[in-house]
Amino acid sequence: MTRVIRFWDLLLCAATLACEVTSASATMRIIEDEGGQVGKYLQAFAKVRSTGERVIIDGDCLSACTLVLGLVPPNQICATPRARFGFHAASMPNNDGRMVTSALATQALWGVYPASVRRWIIQHGGLTSQMIYMEGRSLDGIVATCDRPTLRALLWPEPLVIHGR
Repeated sequence: MTRVIRFWDLLLCAATLACEVTSASATMRIIEDEGGQVGKYLQAFAKVRSTGERVIIDGDCLSACTLVLGLVPPNQICATPRARFGFHAASMPNNDGRMVTSALATQALWGVYPASVRRWIIQHGGLTSQMIYMEGRSLDGIVATCDRPTLRALLWPEPLVIHGR
């Protein structure tokens, strides 16, 4: 029961932090993120949202990483042709310490995703223990494609020039 309360507290914390908005300062690039503990992602993406930081999905964004789609405003996110999102049901350790699917945690995650993502997940079998992948044309209408200047900056970053005497 304690784990469930902490999970809901984290969701509330993320929602509270997400309401604070300041100016954009940097760019987060997600390349190969396999996910992890939901709490870390709730905090990280709430911070991104509040600072106005841009997020570029440039590879795998799996499991808890997919929360970016519901916690960061769409105008702060773009995807490259390499972007791929992986969704599955949430799991938590049971009394023996083994990971088991958690209907309550999955329901909480479900509530974070925007309607367009939920529709896509339903059309592809729902959230189960098996990962389902969203990529390519499936991203149309869900995540904006990164514009040419953004892609150019990723491929050919401007060199750091230090002017000396």
